Amino acid sequence: MGLFRRKKSAGQVRSASKADTSHLDDWASARTGVEAFVEPRTHVTETTVLLVAHDGEWTRRRIADFDAAREFARKRSMPLYEVERVGYPKRMRDYQERQKRRNG
Repeated sequence: MGLFRRKKSAGQVRSASKADTSHLDDWASARTGVEAFVEPRTHVTETTVLLVAHDGEWTRRRIADFDAAREFARKRSMPLYEVERVGYPKRMRDYQERQKRRNG
């Protein structure tokens, strides 16, 4: 009887989960030259970590906060950057462009 079930409000965002961290772990362990980029929380999403491999392939998942991102990167000996300070790496943009042409 779902009559009184609580609905998610339109402005509510999903928090980071163990599945998010597992995805990041699996993804990073299958690639070389991976660097982490922290993206700040917005009105639409929580804090996220963007992982970018040596060839520009990338993935993004939620993470609890900046400290969790720093700990994630430290445990895996990968560099961590703040997107607001350094921007997105050129190799990521190049990879996206190659994918557009390939799928075009």
